[in-house]
Amino acid sequence: MQFFDGDSEMDPDYNAPLDYLPRIKSYYIGLGYGEPYEWAKLDHVPFTHLEKPLCEARIGIVTTASIFDPANGEQGPGAPYNGKAKFFRCYAEPITPFPDVRIAHIAIDRAHTTASDMASYFPLAAMQRLAAAGYIGSVSPNFYGLPTNRSQRVTTQTDCPELLSLCRDDAVDAVVMVPNCPVCHQSVALAAAHLEAAGIATVIMGCARDIISYVGAPRLLFNDLPLGNGAGLPHDQPSQDLAARMALDLLLDACEPRTIKASPLKWAGAADWKKDYSNIALLSDAEIARLRAEFDAVKKDAADLKKAL
Repeated sequence: MQFFDGDSEMDPDYNAPLDYLPRIKSYYIGLGYGEPYEWAKLDHVPFTHLEKPLCEARIGIVTTASIFDPANGEQGPGAPYNGKAKFFRCYAEPITPFPDVRIAHIAIDRAHTTASDMASYFPLAAMQRLAAAGYIGSVSPNFYGLPTNRSQRVTTQTDCPELLSLCRDDAVDAVVMVPNCPVCHQSVALAAAHLEAAGIATVIMGCARDIISYVGAPRLLFNDLPLGNGAGLPHDQPSQDLAARMALDLLLDACEPRTIKASPLKWAGAADWKKDYSNIALLSDAEIARLRAEFDAVKKDAADLKKAL
């Protein structure tokens, strides 16, 4: 398990979170997409206190990962961005047998992580260990999928009410929400506000602090790791257990909305990983043209899939 050390204060790459909003804006303008995306911003963030001790609470997991379907093409570790693997409606699926969920359909940091360890973005195993130890009462018999939707209207008017209904059906007391890509962070922040307004406490385990801060959310455990590792370091169970405990503790420790707590986890890979993500300044004209063509193809795949539903 990797932690921050005292010498890291001399290196801003370790201490300063990556500002995703300006990075993404310049990237998509650089690809030729014109007007930048307008991110959601909540004027009021609802807040619900967890009324039970953790050892009695039923905890649900909300993910933006997609259930693996081999018919949808490559989705394994190191897979390229795959629009055919997207999903467009909330889902509830049982935690037994242990599910197989993938994140090839969203913009994780493919330069520095391969999504080879599901536990780094889907904390079910960590939550089950905590339930077995009596740290929480139980894990909900189902987990819940929330689509990565650029349409804020669809997220707030369709996805959020559907997610609330699924959580109510299972009588969850609180949910842990794990976004993966930048838009995922917006989606879960909006969903968290909806759930909290209905009396369900939430905590987000995320890597894009500036997006959650901008949109507004009740609670965030910030893991300063490449996107796709919101639940801890890959192949590092102690870090995943620590992140899960810290997130759950925030359900009780937070006293007001917009509470953010940073975990001590440190990326074990390249120290300059923040430099690379969607950095248009590092790309040649040929690379920009190739990425634009690939992105257009992915958007078409997703649009065709949506029409077929």
